[in-house]
Amino acid sequence: MAHLDFSELERPLQELRQQIQKIEQFARDSNLPEPAELARHRDHLRRLEERVYSNLTAWDKTLIARHPQRPQALDFVRNMFEEFTELHGDRKGSEEGAIVAGLARLDGRRVAVVAQQKGRDAKERKLRNFGMARPGAYRKAMRMMDLADRFHLPLITLVDTPAADPGVESEQAGISWVIAESMARMFRLKVPVVSAVLGEGGSGGAIALACANKVLMLKYAIYSVIPPEGCAAILWRDPNRRAEAAAALRLTADDALHFGLADEVVPEPPGAAHTYPLDVATSLREALSRALSELAQVPPSDLLSERRARFERLGVTLSAV
Repeated sequence: MAHLDFSELERPLQELRQQIQKIEQFARDSNLPEPAELARHRDHLRRLEERVYSNLTAWDKTLIARHPQRPQALDFVRNMFEEFTELHGDRKGSEEGAIVAGLARLDGRRVAVVAQQKGRDAKERKLRNFGMARPGAYRKAMRMMDLADRFHLPLITLVDTPAADPGVESEQAGISWVIAESMARMFRLKVPVVSAVLGEGGSGGAIALACANKVLMLKYAIYSVIPPEGCAAILWRDPNRRAEAAAALRLTADDALHFGLADEVVPEPPGAAHTYPLDVATSLREALSRALSELAQVPPSDLLSERRARFERLGVTLSAV
């Protein structure tokens, strides 16, 4: 049987959701009780979601991670944190939109937040550079890391990027050096650090913000050294073999958990975060709060050594695969 693209698999779900919404709206507008058929439609939707989402391929999950309606970092910031105050600029003359940084509270706990934002419409995507950070954006992130360390604030990073900016200007400005500097800075932090991969965790652009004590991944997020299309183009000179490459890359959250790249997979209901954004935000908030509570019991010196040891173990584990 031919492989169906995820958008084709999801189409009947979207049609049924729209039908349910129309019936709900008609009942509200008419000031009538909900008709009995509405319960049947909702039950059918639940069973259809479970069937579609129970047999997803790695490429399907890649498409979900990139879904245009999937909640982005600022959506999670609004739904998880209180009193978020954004801080702009890297104090070296640059203000880049791909990374958002600020101070907030999570369940009453004061925290520093660094997040990668892709953008929704054409205007915001241009501002955010599709979530592909340039050197100035990583310097902004490092400024927030220093503030977190100075004021003894736990650091939370929200990762969602296809990669760091690959442009000539970024290369000339030393993007590789800045990524390495960001990683080194994270390894020196004396405060608890928790990272959450929301959608795409792409290569060094992601790991520059994910050298953490604990790494969480949403169920339909991915973490990979290269996009499947690029992998297929390099290995087989055929980017159309992207589904095969996605399977070979072992890029799903379950794979990351298996190899120790992630410490916890945060559940998404059938229908994923783009259908149930508030439910997933609640689950992620609880997971972040739980991780910070655990790390609060660890002495600062042990936070550093455990963070370093975690990544040293990854090298041994992955080299044996």
